[in-house]
Amino acid sequence: MILAHHQHFLLSAKARSLSIKRLHALTDEQAFDLFRELRWGKGEEVTCPCCGSIAKHWFIKTRRQWRCKDCKHTFSITSGTIFAFHKLPLKDYLIAIAIFTNAVKGISALQLSRDLDVQYKTAFVLAHKIRESLMEHRDVSALVGEIHVDGAYVNGHIRPKNKKSERIDRRLAKHQKPGKRCVFVMRQKCAEIAEGKMVGAHRTLTFVLKNENQADVIRLADAFVTAGSTICADEANAYDPLHAKFDTRRVNHQNEYRADDGTTNNLAESYFSRFRRMQYGQVHKFGNLYLDNYANEAAYREDTRRWANGDIFQDIGRKCAKTRTSRDWCGYWQGNKRVGERLAA
Repeated sequence: MILAHHQHFLLSAKARSLSIKRLHALTDEQAFDLFRELRWGKGEEVTCPCCGSIAKHWFIKTRRQWRCKDCKHTFSITSGTIFAFHKLPLKDYLIAIAIFTNAVKGISALQLSRDLDVQYKTAFVLAHKIRESLMEHRDVSALVGEIHVDGAYVNGHIRPKNKKSERIDRRLAKHQKPGKRCVFVMRQKCAEIAEGKMVGAHRTLTFVLKNENQADVIRLADAFVTAGSTICADEANAYDPLHAKFDTRRVNHQNEYRADDGTTNNLAESYFSRFRRMQYGQVHKFGNLYLDNYANEAAYREDTRRWANGDIFQDIGRKCAKTRTSRDWCGYWQGNKRVGERLAA
């Protein structure tokens, strides 16, 4: 008996529906039309970013700008978007989104600067504008079904002293770094079966906490988990209050990876596997000021891991085109930075 071999979708030609080579071959006019379609869809009607009027506004061909028929505001293809006031050719932004799309473990600003042949500062802001768009348009509706939760700490490593006699107990709270943060993840298990196999998680939500604690965990569960859902967690005491409100199942990782009743929180562990690879292999350092964007980027990559890269490109492109101009990323290198970090607490 010969068993049929089923090729994984990501290894098929259908998964490679985007080619950076084709984007490089676009003319300026074609790049303009592509970004226009990402922002407003097909058709002649466009939306004025000033008054919101949707119509066939006057198009000024010599300037490639529109003039609103209602408020007479003149706007361009990127006006009011995350790419407003852009200085690079429009095609470079589309190529940057494609490079970001294909980097399944994330991409560093240094590598992006080399691929686009732009300054590091330009690439840094550009990558963060894309991350900001993913954050602005993430689905924060309540999770339902089986939810796997866990937390992981970043920016808390303390290098041990050379001499053993000078070393401290790095587990004690008084020796912890003040910049240490916890990335808390909640992942909804997919109930569907594709090609006879479970496809893992369906949707992922991430939050940044100062530490893994009961108050924040129960508050986030109340806000983002539907009543009647099942929550799978490890034995950390931060998850003890969940038993009072949810069907909570636990696995003790000191003794086992999978409990006798089949309980795991492997979907959360799977997320942190990609998150750590992005941290150690690509970005190397997550600043607390934008840690939420990095965590959400890893969540987005996990949720779209079975999509064709052309579909991911279209999705990210539409999100960027529909994200309003960010105050955090206008004049970043001139000192206009986010005042405080985004903590879920």
